[in-house]
Amino acid sequence: MAAARRISDEPAFILHHYDWSESSLILDTFSRTHGRVTLVAKGAKKPSSNFRPVLLPLQPLRLSWTPAAGAGAEIHTLKGAEWSGGHVMPMGDALLSGYYLNELLIRLLARDDAHPALFDAYGMVVQVLASEHGEALQPVLRAFELLLLREIGLLPALHLQTATQTPLAAAARYALTPEGGLGEAGTDERAALGGAQWQALQRGLDDAQAFTATLRAVAPAAAELKPQLRQLLHYHCGVATLRTRQMMIDLQHLE
Repeated sequence: MAAARRISDEPAFILHHYDWSESSLILDTFSRTHGRVTLVAKGAKKPSSNFRPVLLPLQPLRLSWTPAAGAGAEIHTLKGAEWSGGHVMPMGDALLSGYYLNELLIRLLARDDAHPALFDAYGMVVQVLASEHGEALQPVLRAFELLLLREIGLLPALHLQTATQTPLAAAARYALTPEGGLGEAGTDERAALGGAQWQALQRGLDDAQAFTATLRAVAPAAAELKPQLRQLLHYHCGVATLRTRQMMIDLQHLE
């Protein structure tokens, strides 16, 4: 029987981990060329483990693993982990925002389905989270949410009305809803954008440098986009409130 092919030096981030035994961890990871991959890190909880100081979320890593034998096996064995360097751990609101993005990826991405462009965008978001540019936090999150929804086919075209597939009027206002897509906003709809703004967002998503272009288009509309994208994401995640969102709410009540 041929030996299992080893995956080596794969760019990856850890999205979440939980205990597997007294000494080991199960890791939910996001890798560039293999997508979401579940790994067992044997002995990672031991004080002497080389994995212990490396296996942290929101840090760029290079992972090596041996795929599990057998069709349909989902948990592979971690063989190596190295920090790629580049930035420190985000803190405060930025840290919670990173955990929020990780929860979205876990809930919305299928296992073993590669999304290299989304991975690269995630890496850029993490760099911003690790910096002290707090004013960029909301636009960066909204841009990534749009890219994520677009990548997995859950975002309607933003230059057309979804129901009629007719072009948007630049001066009219439109709202994005989970079941209706993009349509004309009601008179009391405050969470809406002008047609020209939605068209700019579509151009950003279609740009060769999608994350940078989308971020530029999002910046003046981040506040209006937030409730619309939150509603859409919760709908597709199948929850009323994400765990990390509830954590943020609880912490605000303690202040």
